[in-house]
Amino acid sequence: MAEIASALGEFDFAGDDHVVPFQVEGLDVRGRAVQLGPMLDAILARHHYPAPVARLLAEVIVLTVLLGTSLKFEGKFTVQTKGDGPVDLLVADFSTPQNVRAYARFDQALLDKAVAAGETEPEQLLGKGVLAFTIDQGKFSQPYQGIVALDGTSLEDIAGTYFRQSEQIPTRVRLAAAELFDRDQAGQPRHRWRAGGLIAQFLPEAPERMRQPDLHGGDGDNAALAHKEDDTWTEARALVDTIDADELTDPQVGIERLLFRLFHERGVRVFGTREVIDRCSCSRDKIKNVLKGFSEEEIDASQENGEIAVTCEFCSTTYRFEVVEVASAAE
Repeated sequence: MAEIASALGEFDFAGDDHVVPFQVEGLDVRGRAVQLGPMLDAILARHHYPAPVARLLAEVIVLTVLLGTSLKFEGKFTVQTKGDGPVDLLVADFSTPQNVRAYARFDQALLDKAVAAGETEPEQLLGKGVLAFTIDQGKFSQPYQGIVALDGTSLEDIAGTYFRQSEQIPTRVRLAAAELFDRDQAGQPRHRWRAGGLIAQFLPEAPERMRQPDLHGGDGDNAALAHKEDDTWTEARALVDTIDADELTDPQVGIERLLFRLFHERGVRVFGTREVIDRCSCSRDKIKNVLKGFSEEEIDASQENGEIAVTCEFCSTTYRFEVVEVASAAE
């Protein structure tokens, strides 16, 4: 049975950590939007990353949530960046139906140098490299991976380029992350991370309307062959571009209010929300199964004082194994 959409104003606000699918019939646009609060804060709090790294990872988490919840699949969807900048690795994955985890890797010396020089924009921290999207539906299915270059632009622009090049779908992505300093109910100072994002895609019934202007330097650079962007999509993209970063992270705004402000004149409707939670898929049994593949020499090199400790990079949980236990598993 198809899910019934609601006009804005006919439902309660979804709140933090709930993805809101939407449709703008007058603009042939479908999309998703989300504000992340407690879930995001829990992930970042356990890692204690420097603020520029935390903010960058927050944007990747938002992108992962927006894209992962849009897929009809069972398995894991991963967004990963690899670059030559101070933050050389960012990984976030969404496991169905709702679990999210993430971590970052960075060079402290290079990061300190970048901060001192005021070079903390995402494109400056990531450098040149690749952004990869991977869908893994388990051992009985071949993983699918899409890759786009980190080309010195923002993550939201790079994601839009991916959809344009690989999916041929006109897409606009907006991402934002912010630190909040306020007080809790007891009046005590507190620090929180929030993030938000929106993805809008132009999906008209007539596929020829999805044509876009050719990319600079491509085969279609000839002005006589260049495609004109559909006026309806031009309008939709312009509306999305009016979003301020603060609106995506402000808990007082809310996603539904933001969607209404953007699209109410064009008939925006929303569908059932989908909650996402902070939950890692690691376990003692999974780690032990990995150690079963270690050779005797590798086990000996990994142990200290008769014990092997393995820390999950995603959730920072440490699992400890007696050497005798692991060695017997490896026999």
